[in-house]
Amino acid sequence: MSFGRLERTPGPKPMSEINMTPLVDVMLVLVVIFIITAPLLASSIQLDLPKAQASPVSAAPKFVTVVVDQSGQTFLDDQALTLTELATQLAQAVRLNPDLEVQLRADTAVPYGRIVDVMGIAQKAGLNRIGFVTDPKPPAAP
Repeated sequence: MSFGRLERTPGPKPMSEINMTPLVDVMLVLVVIFIITAPLLASSIQLDLPKAQASPVSAAPKFVTVVVDQSGQTFLDDQALTLTELATQLAQAVRLNPDLEVQLRADTAVPYGRIVDVMGIAQKAGLNRIGFVTDPKPPAAP
């Protein structure tokens, strides 16, 4: 029995090119994730809006958003305020833009009196255009 060296063939050479396919796949998945999550980040205040049938607004004028959550806390553009602070902020906003509109988003659990208080504050500040934001009502089954 003789021991000898076995001839070795050289293995495959390392690939010196960058494979772009996995990079493109990862980027496309990230784009899809951002497209899906972007609308969810629009408002961080969780509300149960009332349902109503209405036509969609065709032109969006300048507006401020006033939110009343289910605990009765008032927000102006996602900033928590008391009613007196809300009145001063709305008065300042009217001085900057007299054609301003208020979009009122109120939870269904909020007492009507609290909504009327907010509407009165807006009217005293000089805001006569108030829009009520609702979720679309599902179509009735025949």
